[in-house]
Amino acid sequence: MDKYLYISMTGASQGLNALAVHGNNLANANTTGFKSDFEQARAMQAYGEGLPSRVFAMRENPGQNFTPGALKTTGRDLDVAVAGQGWISIRDANGQEALTRDGNLTVSAAGVLQTATGHPVIGNNNQPIIIPLPVEKININKDGTIEVRPQGAPPDGMEEVNRIKLANPSIKELRKGTDGLFRLANNQPITADANVEVIKGALEASNVNPIAEMTQLINLQHNYDMQVKMMRTAEDDDRSVTRLLNLRG
Repeated sequence: MDKYLYISMTGASQGLNALAVHGNNLANANTTGFKSDFEQARAMQAYGEGLPSRVFAMRENPGQNFTPGALKTTGRDLDVAVAGQGWISIRDANGQEALTRDGNLTVSAAGVLQTATGHPVIGNNNQPIIIPLPVEKININKDGTIEVRPQGAPPDGMEEVNRIKLANPSIKELRKGTDGLFRLANNQPITADANVEVIKGALEASNVNPIAEMTQLINLQHNYDMQVKMMRTAEDDDRSVTRLLNLRG
């Protein structure tokens, strides 16, 4: 009896973790460049004193879905989408290098080129890109090169200031953080890849499928209810056995 009680108890607990994963995916269905998380379940033996005669359910996050999201044309000069495979190199909240597909860029009051979430974009010199203000126009070429026209300069007075660091490491080496940014395993340095290109005036949408995520949430809720019913059944069976033993006594 305690065996299936243990399985149902851990199944319900891990089911809540799975709900959190899919709920987070659904919440980021409109987040630019977001990559949805996978989750899976498997049976694990419980080791301790004696033989491993108990099995529990465990759900885990084996990785992310790296399928590119749909491209949305915006026509905005500072919007860029990575063409095919590749990443934009930025600084995270701790000043460490990280990778993102969010190309919704802005320029801060101090002239720092950054993402919409405030992460500075890194140039090929491995330093944050600084735009010399004031400028009348900013142009980002497909290779990530940034050109600006200073205020008061003639129409043909575009000047190159830096180049966005674009990288394309193997997805097997990438690890997703709680902030949604990707980093190389063991904090290895990120190398620029000259073959990565960007598309100006476009953004990559999230690759989350809202219908699939909602369906999975419903299935997980039904599974959770089933696990709870199993625990209640185990409790009822235990009471019945106790009454039988009292009658025999």
